[in-house]
Amino acid sequence: MPYSPATIANYFLRRASKEGRALTTMQVLKLVYIAHGWHLGFRKEPLIDEPVEAWRHGPAIRSLYNKIKKYGSGAVTELLPVNWFSLPTPPWANVTKIDKSTAEILDSVWNGYGHFSGIQLSEMTHKEGSPWWQVWNGRESKDTDVISNDLIQEFYEQKIKAHSYGKLYEKYRSNQIQLNNETFIECV
Repeated sequence: MPYSPATIANYFLRRASKEGRALTTMQVLKLVYIAHGWHLGFRKEPLIDEPVEAWRHGPAIRSLYNKIKKYGSGAVTELLPVNWFSLPTPPWANVTKIDKSTAEILDSVWNGYGHFSGIQLSEMTHKEGSPWWQVWNGRESKDTDVISNDLIQEFYEQKIKAHSYGKLYEKYRSNQIQLNNETFIECV
């Protein structure tokens, strides 16, 4: 079941808060996109229920950007409303339940990417050959274009195959090993 982008953003905002850290707008946007990519690569299904668009400054999720743009380049200081009509989520409120397998992927993304700055994450998502790069450089107009889930999935599946994560993940999925929140996703 796909989640709202704000639900995934709040997961990372909570993780950062537990570590006494703050995330910038750019970090939140990129972490949600990267998590969506790894989720597509491993589970063959979308993590988020909205499209990713190719914007001038990289892959973006419009509704998420609209919720956090008020922070500019500063830290996102509160949890995000999950629906367009809801108020910001207080830190003590119950969060949307995220299934265990998805939470493990999110934890691995956090462990592998959470320490990078927004600029560093942006450089990773802008690399030549990345889904954003392919769509941005192949577009016919100056309008934003959707980066298809198929393209994102293919890109992350290639990362999995190239770095032997596939066998580890298949063992995990068949309950042959327990991940124990170890980082099996590295920035590659």
